[in-house]
Amino acid sequence: MELEEVIGYALRIGVLTSTLLILAGLVLIVVKPPAPHILEQLSTPHSPINTSSIPPAQVFTGVAELNGIDVILLGLMVLITTPVLRVAISIVQFIKERNLIYTLITVVVLFNLLLTIFIIPTLIK
Repeated sequence: MELEEVIGYALRIGVLTSTLLILAGLVLIVVKPPAPHILEQLSTPHSPINTSSIPPAQVFTGVAELNGIDVILLGLMVLITTPVLRVAISIVQFIKERNLIYTLITVVVLFNLLLTIFIIPTLIK
């Protein structure tokens, strides 16, 4: 299988998985609603709930408890991870092709993505 096909499958699987998780979270919110004040806080444009302050471990714990909001957050995490995975696969592809310039550019892109996702939010708090 060519790496382009792997990239295509990774993107499709990531988007499909994310969509299914978000839909499952919506169903769980309807079937097993959280406290009314939480939904009210989430639905306001000036929500005091900041999703960047919710640690992934808490999301995984909530998913295990079938918490709809945490299932939706997991779906969003998968959606954010999908293009990052695509960039990582591209690095492998460019290394395989021995294309040094594109390898370096793609490593810089991956570094910027990871910096933006993991480091900058901790500095803003």
